Amino acid sequence: MAVSDKKHSAALSPSAAPDVRKADDLCEHLKAVQQEISRIIFGQDQVVNQTLITILAGGHCLLVGAPGLGKTLLVTTLGTVLGLDTRRVQFTPDLMPSDITGSEILDEDNSGRRSFRFVPGPVFCQLLMADEINRASPRTQSALLQAMQEHQVSVAGTEHQLPAPFHVLATQNPMEQEGTYPLPEAQLDRFMLQIPLTFPDEAAERAMLLATTGTEKATPERIISTEILSEAQALVRTLPIGEKIVDAILKLTRAARPETTRDETLRRHIAWGPGPRAAQTLMLATRARALLDGRLSPCIDDVIALARPVMAHRMALTFAARADGVQIDSVMTQLLKILD
Repeated sequence: MAVSDKKHSAALSPSAAPDVRKADDLCEHLKAVQQEISRIIFGQDQVVNQTLITILAGGHCLLVGAPGLGKTLLVTTLGTVLGLDTRRVQFTPDLMPSDITGSEILDEDNSGRRSFRFVPGPVFCQLLMADEINRASPRTQSALLQAMQEHQVSVAGTEHQLPAPFHVLATQNPMEQEGTYPLPEAQLDRFMLQIPLTFPDEAAERAMLLATTGTEKATPERIISTEILSEAQALVRTLPIGEKIVDAILKLTRAARPETTRDETLRRHIAWGPGPRAAQTLMLATRARALLDGRLSPCIDDVIALARPVMAHRMALTFAARADGVQIDSVMTQLLKILD
């Protein structure tokens, strides 16, 4: 296992130092996980890596892409390879909150005594696929907020704990917006990363055609257990992080807010920027990326690579910026120049 460049300064000591031997073993497991997923998913290496980073950091992610790019296949493959109990909910306009969280039913025993019994919904799993999440009403979308943030749901005044680990991988089609409900900012902020899916290159698409249209169908195999995944998630939080990396994260997030930025152009273009949760997310995600890459601490390249998926969905442009044709991506490009 490699250690990050010393030029990134002395590392801040977390509450517990990482066990190097255990870290080496976990990195080998994670490499095997990546290899197994790449056997099923073609041409989406960056998407796979960012999704794994989200899970290693203990968060949730929003997969945004056109139909047919493998979003559903990616989630089901991840569930199998990581040994997670996976459920899928197809979001529709008539979906009710109780269809996700569960509900109480009235039971009657042999003696005629009646009592309420809670029947858990599909959210009681370790990996929940929220398919086309923006097709459900805001009332139903809000049913996931408590689950995503607190890993529990409240039904009839009683709190029910969700299994651990618990992750929501939601999908969204950016092309069909008729009859959809845009996710509120509070819910978007709960997604650690928003990951865009693009079309694969020609070589990857050729390999996909040959592998998926024959008589034999490749099926993923379980590589690690839930216990190993939990160990990796715990290790992420113990990885040391350099002062310069912390400064870069703070500099980037504060520059993305109109209230604290020193760049007049950014102040004119940004209506509201990322809150402290974005900085926390970027801190954890850079550690997870380093571990996935076989390193004991993150470097500045990790911050640059993850800035867009962490911050873009936590920002909004002003009316004047939209009228001038400014895009979030160009604003992020300008923001990243701060780290040069």
